[in-house]
Amino acid sequence: MAARNRLPALCLALTASLTAAGIPAAADTLLVEGVSAATPTAAERPARGTTMARVESRWGTPTNREGPVGQPPITRWEYPDFIVFFEHSHVVHAVRR
Repeated sequence: MAARNRLPALCLALTASLTAAGIPAAADTLLVEGVSAATPTAAERPARGTTMARVESRWGTPTNREGPVGQPPITRWEYPDFIVFFEHSHVVHAVRR
């Protein structure tokens, strides 16, 4: 009876080892009509570590400035398409609206 209980586990282990070793991975591509490919957006926002002076020279004067608040001081600049968060005078995060 004990050998009969081990048979499913042995079959499963054998199947898994043969499958993993002999068959390469594959993937499908989904195509949806009327939907264009997503465009990268990171280039449209300031990168982490960019200074306030560099952000203002590249993207202009923000529509709104708030802060600094807290410790370390966090400042928030708002632009039409994104918001930039600074710690001291360097970008820590920039998000799309």
